[in-house]
Amino acid sequence: MRLVLGSDHAGYEMKQNLDDFLRGLGHEVIDVGTCSTVSVDYPDYAQAVADTVRAGRAERGVLICGSGVGASVAANKIPGIRAGLCHDTYSAHQGVEHDDMNVLVLGSRIIGPELAKELVRAFLDANFSGEERHVRRLGKIKAIEERYSHEH
Repeated sequence: MRLVLGSDHAGYEMKQNLDDFLRGLGHEVIDVGTCSTVSVDYPDYAQAVADTVRAGRAERGVLICGSGVGASVAANKIPGIRAGLCHDTYSAHQGVEHDDMNVLVLGSRIIGPELAKELVRAFLDANFSGEERHVRRLGKIKAIEERYSHEH
């Protein structure tokens, strides 16, 4: 699978570890930064991950900041992005199966490196169920995006 990874300074070390882990599993990884622990603004990297997924250059994304909250909020502003902050494996796979989540968000100051790997594996191993109720709910989410994208 082609994946995009991004983080702010707080998530840099976790991003580097996940990059190695994912490549070791045979995935193609696009790293959109950041490239150090020097303080940066998480919305820039959330947008870079989201834009890469939205454009189809990656099938899914993994985004990391200190808590995961800010990056999740920012990524979900991009139409077509369904980013979920997950710190348990159930949410990481169910977010894909029920909500067609395409960006997994992690908090590097909340979880450790081994749990991060388990979460990424659960996220990547999951597939959208396509069940009618989930398709219907996604349609409602898309309608909300459409409604608010035309307001100025």
